[in-house]
Amino acid sequence: MAKVKLSLRDLPVPQKVQFLRQVVTAMTGNANFATPSPTLVTITDKADDLETKFNDAQAARLTAQQKTTLQDTSERDADAAVTQLASYVENASGGDSTKIQSAGMEVRATPSPVGTLPAPAGLVALIGDLDGEIDLDWDSVRGAISYVMQRSVDPPTATSWQSAGVTTKSKGPVTGLTSGTKYWFRVAAVGAAGQGAWSNPASRTAQ
Repeated sequence: MAKVKLSLRDLPVPQKVQFLRQVVTAMTGNANFATPSPTLVTITDKADDLETKFNDAQAARLTAQQKTTLQDTSERDADAAVTQLASYVENASGGDSTKIQSAGMEVRATPSPVGTLPAPAGLVALIGDLDGEIDLDWDSVRGAISYVMQRSVDPPTATSWQSAGVTTKSKGPVTGLTSGTKYWFRVAAVGAAGQGAWSNPASRTAQ
């Protein structure tokens, strides 16, 4: 015996409303179904109610999006205004923390000075994308403003190290190397107190 296939879960609401109306149209005056249960009037009412609720929900979503946009704009305006007020408080108070706090605002913590920086850890030397290029990568050092890189042919000695560049990131390329030659590399962090200790060296043969 054949079974009815509805697939209601797969239908978005507008298509479901259309399907309900299609069924009502097809069954109206259909001698095969003289006494439908529930009645076709009930199905029509359900379709009308679903369509109304769907339209109401769509309008509510649009209104919510508009209100959220207005909220975001208001928040940005409020942030800008209080930031400007904070600048006034800083200037008018002369940097007096007690006066700043009396305005209902908090005082920034004074950062602790960073002394001599430690040697960067985790230095690795990788083959670069270009001939004669080695890419260096290491762990960042807290308080570092920049990093200096050095290179040396194998074997490294106290006088064989040469500058290989400066970078503000905890990685950098070393270029202009001779293919087939083994090189050693080391890096050091530079902070407010000057250059820190050199890292443990890493080696790689240039391609």
